[in-house]
Amino acid sequence: MLTAQRKALLLSRLAAEGRLVAATLAAELGLSEDTIRRDLRELAAEGKLLRVHGGALPLSPTHRPLADRRSMAVGEKRRLAATAARLIRPGQVVILDGGTTHLELVHILPADLRATIVTHSPTIAAALEPFPDIEVILIGGRLFRHSMVAVGAVAAEGFAQIHADLCLLGVTGLHPERGLTTGDDEEAAIKRRMMAQAGETVVLATSDKLGASSPFAIAPLGAVGTLVVPKEARLDGWPDGPAILRA
Repeated sequence: MLTAQRKALLLSRLAAEGRLVAATLAAELGLSEDTIRRDLRELAAEGKLLRVHGGALPLSPTHRPLADRRSMAVGEKRRLAATAARLIRPGQVVILDGGTTHLELVHILPADLRATIVTHSPTIAAALEPFPDIEVILIGGRLFRHSMVAVGAVAAEGFAQIHADLCLLGVTGLHPERGLTTGDDEEAAIKRRMMAQAGETVVLATSDKLGASSPFAIAPLGAVGTLVVPKEARLDGWPDGPAILRA
């Protein structure tokens, strides 16, 4: 089997099964594990999968410039945002992550909502300007330009002073085994801090993030209180834990 054929087969199996185990594939195809591992390394370098111990997982497709991500899964984001917005109660303190789905959420909040929203996203903070009864707390720090959010020690210290009712969190990957993941180590760290400062964490995940994984772990799936996913999402075989809201 030619290298191109093997790689195409690996990607096809990964899409169908959600993970690849190098030893199993080597035995099935009559190849050495070294050959399979080399193919996986090359596919990972091409940005087509994520290498993990013993094999590979689907790589989240959301590691793209922010301008490109704004046009991805627009309809799903609006549905998720509408469902998540109903979880915010008057008088609550809410930590709101950055990202295009959460920006959609801001756009559909009730005009008379009284709440406090804490965010490390200048974009989210600016979008809240039309809401006179929402107190906005903007957390500062080093600006991570890929997501346009503050990260680092200064941002972590800012969040440490907050005790919120709810954290609405964004991720780039949501996998039944690896849990919540993202593409940057400092962003993963600040997301963990955000979760720790809230009574409950709600994760909004479009279809392209479900079953996918990114390099840096945020938290296990069990650390999430509620998942908001598209109504057509298939979660067969996922472990019990978070409540599921379908949008």
